[in-house]
Amino acid sequence: MAQQRPTVLVFAGLDPSGGAGLAADIVASAAQGAHALPVITALTVQDNDRVFAVEPVAPELLRRQAQALIDKIAIDAVKIGIPGSAANAAVIAQLIAQWRLARPDLPVVLDPVLASGHGDVLSRDDAVLALAPLLPVTTVIVPNGPEALALGGVENLLAQGCRHVLVTGGHGEGDEVLNRWVDAHGGERAWRWPRLPGAFHGSGCTLASAIAARLALGQALPDALALAQSYCHAALAGAYAIAPGQLMPQRFTQ
Repeated sequence: MAQQRPTVLVFAGLDPSGGAGLAADIVASAAQGAHALPVITALTVQDNDRVFAVEPVAPELLRRQAQALIDKIAIDAVKIGIPGSAANAAVIAQLIAQWRLARPDLPVVLDPVLASGHGDVLSRDDAVLALAPLLPVTTVIVPNGPEALALGGVENLLAQGCRHVLVTGGHGEGDEVLNRWVDAHGGERAWRWPRLPGAFHGSGCTLASAIAARLALGQALPDALALAQSYCHAALAGAYAIAPGQLMPQRFTQ
């Protein structure tokens, strides 16, 4: 009998450049030993630097994509990228609340992508408001520094229902990247990584998906966070170019 892999149900947008969104989620999950179940929230027009358009899928189509999977397949973790619209975020939140009636400990990792690296909008609605329904069902939210500020800071995210917040420091300055984890009980831990030269396309997707996959494997949260960060740093260190601009993380590394 074939060995069964744990699954990560992924809600994210489709990036034609193959660098972010579902493309990143699928490979990053596989590199941890999990299988991604990609549910498309939005179609995008983008390259490795810029986002030119976002077309969210209809909320009912989003629901049907997810329902077809959960009717047959056991879901071990959920990863959420851009919902595409406030209506889609509401559908995702409803589905998670429904699943948690049977499995209260279902891990949910949210990558709160508010804009591209160039500031291009990634939601048809106000991106901050669109994420509001997702915060109470989130186990771990992984914002970068500017995203954390836009969402009201760590304390506000915890107050809104997120159980754990990992703020990444890739947008900061200095020779080191400081990633800081804070939980709802006041616990705190930090990791420091050498800052790598260049800019990267889909680094947040890579980290969030790796965390979700590690949780799907049954690893404890501190271990999942540490191992996912190590994987992400190696992927960025081995990044490659497909065109001028942002580099593509080498997600096949382990």
